[in-house]
Amino acid sequence: MKRLFIGLALASSWAFVSPTFIDRSFQHAQEQSRCMLSELKIAESKEASKLVSPRSLNAKGELERVAARDWTSGFFPGQLWYVYEYTGKPEWAEQARHFTAQLEGEKTNARTHDMGFKMYCSYGNGYRLTQDPAYKQILIESARTLSKRFKPAAGIIRSWDHHQDVWQCPVIIDNMMNLELLFAATRWTGDSSFYNIAVTHARTTMNNHFRPDFSSYHVVDYDTLTGQVRTRQTHQGYSHESAWARGQAWALYGYTLCYRETKDPAFLRQAEAIARFLLQHPRLPKDLIPYYDFDAPGIPNEPRDVSAATVMASALYELSTYAPKANYCAKADQLLTNLSKTYLAPAGSSHGFLLLHSTGSKPHNSEVDVPLIYADYYWLEALLRAKRLNEKKALF
Repeated sequence: MKRLFIGLALASSWAFVSPTFIDRSFQHAQEQSRCMLSELKIAESKEASKLVSPRSLNAKGELERVAARDWTSGFFPGQLWYVYEYTGKPEWAEQARHFTAQLEGEKTNARTHDMGFKMYCSYGNGYRLTQDPAYKQILIESARTLSKRFKPAAGIIRSWDHHQDVWQCPVIIDNMMNLELLFAATRWTGDSSFYNIAVTHARTTMNNHFRPDFSSYHVVDYDTLTGQVRTRQTHQGYSHESAWARGQAWALYGYTLCYRETKDPAFLRQAEAIARFLLQHPRLPKDLIPYYDFDAPGIPNEPRDVSAATVMASALYELSTYAPKANYCAKADQLLTNLSKTYLAPAGSSHGFLLLHSTGSKPHNSEVDVPLIYADYYWLEALLRAKRLNEKKALF
């Protein structure tokens, strides 16, 4: 009887997207990734360039590539590692190693906070799957570099260095995603300073980034001497007081991973409160794929943001394992199913991207209704998390 009770309690944290669905999704990912690799090989043969990773499509529908310093440079190597993880085929490990290696120089780039996005998505997945000791050392150095951006007086890791005429010390909600690298560095080295910086940043952000309804501002600017908040803004959403969809997804994912790493119940409460805001929002469409901003005035004639949806799906699968009585797993299943039905790029199209209809920054008319590489990365991560939950289900 006790076993039955435990099984019922865990049932809501099991994925119900079928193994066939997951397999077909990875077959599509392999086909599209081969298409992307062909496109990249052609581009590289035509020019001597420092552009190392795909990011999106430009206004002409051409493949947009970025240098290693770009915050999105680690997602394509990470995508290749995920395809390797699912298939076990050496060809994917070989490609993943190639594109990962091109980012090594970023381990000492202290001019950016995006070390987690760049290095943990690439080298982090590579180390997890291969245990290559060289990868581990690169990741530790990357964590040390990120730590240099910590501002003790404010208790945060500085985000952007640009627009110093606008912000003194800006912190964006996206920065929650870079904490995973710091938590890992403490595990690898025993140096608790990485952990302490990550936890301090997460607590400060929890105190200052969120409104009473648990929606998040995008940017909070701090006084570097006093640590006091100067302004709260939303840079990539509709307005300063609006709820930019991807920002809310970053917050959900970030506090879920903080709970995983610390087991601090305050972080779990925060993650669940953000999940409720997202999933119960009256402007969340029936298919759960959000508009770029929950407060955009033209809804339902506003662009969707598939990248926000894939980040949400991946985060909800993990959150379901910490709060099994909630319906997070079912919502993540719905997201994956609906993404596959309506937003999947046809095989052989879109220069090899997996998903369509993401939005980078609508206010800047930048990357609106296009594929984005990070949408693809979190799509595959969500599929792998669903697979692991299915395997867990098989044990009962």
